[in-house]
Amino acid sequence: MAFNKFNVLHWHIVDDQSFPYQSTTFPELSNQGRYSPAHVYTPNDVYKVIEYARLRGIRVIPEFNTPGHTKSWGKGQKDLLTPCYNTKLQKGTFDIVNPVPLSTYIFMYKFLEEISQVFPDKFIHLGGHEVPFYCWASNPEIQAFMKATGLPQELNLLQSFYIKKLMNIVLSLRKTAIVWQDVFSKKEKFHPGTVIQIWKREQYSSYQTMITDAGFQVILSAPWDLDHISYGEDWIKYYEVEPLDFSGSQTQKQLVIGGEACLWGEYVDGTNLTPTLWPRASAVGERLWSQKEVRDLLDASKRLTIHRCRMVRRGITAQPVSVGYCDHQFKE
Repeated sequence: MAFNKFNVLHWHIVDDQSFPYQSTTFPELSNQGRYSPAHVYTPNDVYKVIEYARLRGIRVIPEFNTPGHTKSWGKGQKDLLTPCYNTKLQKGTFDIVNPVPLSTYIFMYKFLEEISQVFPDKFIHLGGHEVPFYCWASNPEIQAFMKATGLPQELNLLQSFYIKKLMNIVLSLRKTAIVWQDVFSKKEKFHPGTVIQIWKREQYSSYQTMITDAGFQVILSAPWDLDHISYGEDWIKYYEVEPLDFSGSQTQKQLVIGGEACLWGEYVDGTNLTPTLWPRASAVGERLWSQKEVRDLLDASKRLTIHRCRMVRRGITAQPVSVGYCDHQFKE
């Protein structure tokens, strides 16, 4: 990362399938939610990642995404997830965090308090990503709660209700919240310091306009999703992005505080992580540190090819930029 001008590691550390983070406050989360005893991040592992990054000028921001993508949480924390009902109002499966009981927020406070002490960065990413509302919609207690609290029967507003409570917790811990764009609504008034991360590729510039017009800072990742593999030199489409190309005042454009290259794990593991990232992410790094006038693709291609060979010499298994080879591989 340091070799490629990246200075923040956004660590999406848990998800539906596994809870590998080993909490000292709630050890059962990983004891029950991990893949196996070998698939955990111990407190010492986490410390080593943070310290290794710090020595290279890289900040580590943790993400604990809720209320969706949380099936693995429910294995180690009783009554955290929402009971889902079928058409006969029989309890079936459990999914997404239950925003109704007080116990949810007591748990979240204690958990986030630990996270705020483990990770020194001022930001905690609270997620709010891809929440499947069907479970909340099927639950009569959820519906009764919304009616009793005067919430309109719009489940995205219930998500905002929940996320705002977590934001208040984060604020009380002297941290700042980042959330995915799914949470944003013109109707909602979040804390002024909240940062919104834009990930949806469709009309992302329109979201930049709306979110900055509401006064919130933005992290842009929509055009730099490295999961999407295509034939040929696909680094070009990442390089040609102009992150400030949206309608808005200069004040609005100053609210775009950075960009992020994302690599999710659906089709990536330890065998292909590095070549999938590099040098495609290198093009994103240069774009984010360059003036918009820096656009010469031929020049960029030459430099990227040279840089890819530098990485290979250093033992980084970066994939080829195009057809060709590195000179050092053929020296006797």
